[in-house]
Amino acid sequence: MPTPTVPPTDSAPAGPARPGATGPEAEAVWAVITAMYDAYTTQDRAAIDACLDPEATIWDSAAAPLLCGKADLDRIREARPSADEGPREAGLDAYDPVIDVFGDLALLRYWLRVDFEPATSGRPLRPEVVRNTAALRRYEDGVWRIVHLHEDVQQPGGDPSP
Repeated sequence: MPTPTVPPTDSAPAGPARPGATGPEAEAVWAVITAMYDAYTTQDRAAIDACLDPEATIWDSAAAPLLCGKADLDRIREARPSADEGPREAGLDAYDPVIDVFGDLALLRYWLRVDFEPATSGRPLRPEVVRNTAALRRYEDGVWRIVHLHEDVQQPGGDPSP
């Protein structure tokens, strides 16, 4: 797993725009994201939901409207195609995190690569590459949870590789 990128405090611009994060803060924030994707790969919806504030907003890459809270997210989850209805995911890799912490609010930017199993013909399928931004809040119990997630597909995946 890549080490979170923490902007150096001695070279960060003055003012509150880029405070960076301490090593432990950055690791705790990044751990929420990696736990969420680990839970996704094992289809553990409860573990995914534990990473999210119940009222989190999400710009989901597969849905046009802003999702507001768990009920909206569950509605989109139920509408997604089953694993048999398209290319089969072979793995996820979240990488290149940039993390800033503003007190009890964290801003995280990172990339996600979704790899797919080869097509039935054996031809490799192009990975999906997604640019992400997440806002997390540290709650009174010290646990970070995602309050907003924005997914932006930069390279659609699942099509045969060129």
